[in-house]
Amino acid sequence: MPSSERVQLVTGYPGFIGKRLVRQLAQEAPDRGRLVLLVQPKHAAAARAELAGLGAKRAEVIEGDVEQMHLGLSGPEFKALAGTVTDVWHLAAISWLGADPRYVRRVNVEGTRNVLELAQGAPRLARLNHFSTALVSGDREGVILEDELAMGQRFHDAYEESKYEAELLVRRAQADLPATIYRPSIVVGDSRTGEIDRFEGPYALAILLVASPLAVPLPLPGAGAAPLNVVPIDFVVEASLSIARNPAAAGKTVHLVDPAPLSARRVYELIAARAGKRLPTMPLPSRAIDAILQLPVLERLSRPHRPALARVNRVAIYNPRNLLDLLDGTGIRCPPIPSYLDRLMEFVQGAFARRREEAARAAELEDPLDPRR
Repeated sequence: MPSSERVQLVTGYPGFIGKRLVRQLAQEAPDRGRLVLLVQPKHAAAARAELAGLGAKRAEVIEGDVEQMHLGLSGPEFKALAGTVTDVWHLAAISWLGADPRYVRRVNVEGTRNVLELAQGAPRLARLNHFSTALVSGDREGVILEDELAMGQRFHDAYEESKYEAELLVRRAQADLPATIYRPSIVVGDSRTGEIDRFEGPYALAILLVASPLAVPLPLPGAGAAPLNVVPIDFVVEASLSIARNPAAAGKTVHLVDPAPLSARRVYELIAARAGKRLPTMPLPSRAIDAILQLPVLERLSRPHRPALARVNRVAIYNPRNLLDLLDGTGIRCPPIPSYLDRLMEFVQGAFARRREEAARAAELEDPLDPRR
């Protein structure tokens, strides 16, 4: 291997951001070196198939797991990877709110510790790109700066707390490693196509307000005056790739956010108008919303989104000074949500329609005389 060749390691495939990032990196691999995906064995076949479909000849899949010592690799494999890697993209995390908190901590905190061990033993390391989340702010309100982390906040769930602890580890390591921390807000679909493949976890609030009203016209709890900070996946990937190449980003934390977000109520009004629905003239209290969500049909559809409802009225303003400085002159900017909301809605409408069609076909195939029914 030429000593100047870049070797980019990615964890977190097939996660929502990870899949899009891999797609972009694979396209660049012929010119920018080799791409290595650290993938759990259960996802290895899918990862190899995706790389083959992308025509990524200078890309490979290695089977491992961030929560295990040496990333689940043998000693020689771990040493060889550390000796060649130049760029690490650490996206592996458990974000599902229903996951066992102990498992969440093992993957999100101990997994980050294991990735840092690799990075610290990598003599050719040019950049460690660690994906955190804007939700490390917990219950904080007001203006939140990129350089702030431990501010006495409390957390809503194990995911938020584990990502906070993981970011603490990376911050300490920044004294010795060229590391950049990315804090995306709520990631939604592609601003050009509306494409999204994630309908759970920390994206729940976005799906509830941007997508689910098409099928579940729920009124917004409270006044909804707080900013709803969402970012499209294409912006997250493009901005991250640009920042990762910028030497000035080493040692920085970057809010990947919309610098001028609309309020939750305004976004909801735009959705309602486009969907031909009417919002209640008066906001309903949270208890009334909870009662509505207990209705048999709504309970099943809204269950994944309910933990996010508590955040609708939290006034958190994410200051993106580092983001704007690092993207200055690149032409990359976060598009305002009204400019792509129609595409998000069209994609989700199509997704719901396909699900209904699949359910109908499955019902037609059932044998009415089958005693197991």
